[in-house]
Amino acid sequence: MPVSARLASDLATSGVLRGVRIACSLIVEPKTAVLVERLSEAGAMVGVYCHAHECDQRMADEIASRGYAIEANASWTPAEEREGALRLLDDLQPNVIIDDGANLARLLVMERPELLPGLVGVAEETTSGVRAFQAMADANELPFPVVAVNDSQLKTKFDNRHGTGETCVTTALRLLGPDAFTDARVCVIGYGPVGEGFSRRVRALGARVTIVDIDPVMSLEARFAGFEVSSIEEALPSSDVVVSATGVRHTLPLELLRLMRNDARVVVIGGIANEVALDEVAVAGGSVASTATPGLSRLEVAGGPTLVLLASGDGVNYAAGPGNPIQIMDFSFAVQLCAVDYLLRNRGLLPAGVHRLPGEEDRRIATLALEARGANPLPYETPVVLVPDWRRTRYADTVVSPDGSAHD
Repeated sequence: MPVSARLASDLATSGVLRGVRIACSLIVEPKTAVLVERLSEAGAMVGVYCHAHECDQRMADEIASRGYAIEANASWTPAEEREGALRLLDDLQPNVIIDDGANLARLLVMERPELLPGLVGVAEETTSGVRAFQAMADANELPFPVVAVNDSQLKTKFDNRHGTGETCVTTALRLLGPDAFTDARVCVIGYGPVGEGFSRRVRALGARVTIVDIDPVMSLEARFAGFEVSSIEEALPSSDVVVSATGVRHTLPLELLRLMRNDARVVVIGGIANEVALDEVAVAGGSVASTATPGLSRLEVAGGPTLVLLASGDGVNYAAGPGNPIQIMDFSFAVQLCAVDYLLRNRGLLPAGVHRLPGEEDRRIATLALEARGANPLPYETPVVLVPDWRRTRYADTVVSPDGSAHD
């Protein structure tokens, strides 16, 4: 990961991270371990928390063996996850949180408010997490600045569209077989960057894709991209594969699950808890049971069909696969490093609320990424490109004739 390595080296030289306590609430896998070590090498005290379904236990054990504070166990119950998260907060008392889904920072607000004075801010990785923080800000309940890492172009255009959009397809193929999308009728709910990336790739594999999106602008964009567009009630009964790409709780509630056909496959690529309303299924008397194939479950919907659920309803690429490619995570972690640097350099200056990184940070990261690939990009600070003279219109450009008169 050459781009994040370069930025981490710059942070080490600047000394901005020296002695800073950083809590990382991220998927625990090899790429995350590299981020932890680079933050540490730059001078930070780093602790790690991870939800059970996102934990590669071998990597959690390796991180612990190297002396880092880590609360992560693949066998934890939800109650044990909460206890582990609180232990990390109590022991580390973080100055900065690198969050994924806004879960650790919200837990701190609700259950450890005494730690708020020491918290400089939060760098949030995901769409769903940024939404949660924005809802807190709208309710005047957000007590610290949040940098919306997810809103960076280097996150949305690459991590979401290419990373998640592609690896969710490859993981689904590994679970369902190489021809799973050939001639399959696929309903994708949500046409954001993740849904778009997934839809384009399964269409290339021979799927017949229908897009469902409550935003008419997104639906129109999907239609112009050549996809069928439909209401969810019309699309579900005939779909072989149903994909939730929203990151919104109860995207597929019980009443919609009942519309689906027997043996339809259900895939989550948004990645928030209960995107498929398994809590409602349980209350109604339904059940989820493991099958002989790892990563596949039988979802019995009371009063409805029996469905095939991938990755227990969690984000399929990280819960049943390796997550995003290392080349993509290089960009995302580079943005995280820039966000941490931005929070610390503006300590006490940023008001509570959701903030975006300045655009030059995206251009800086993109330039480093191009250089790492042997390209020689135009310097991003070139004034003629980015800072035009707004007073110069077409009317200001004149031609002088031989007789001395001027005309356009």
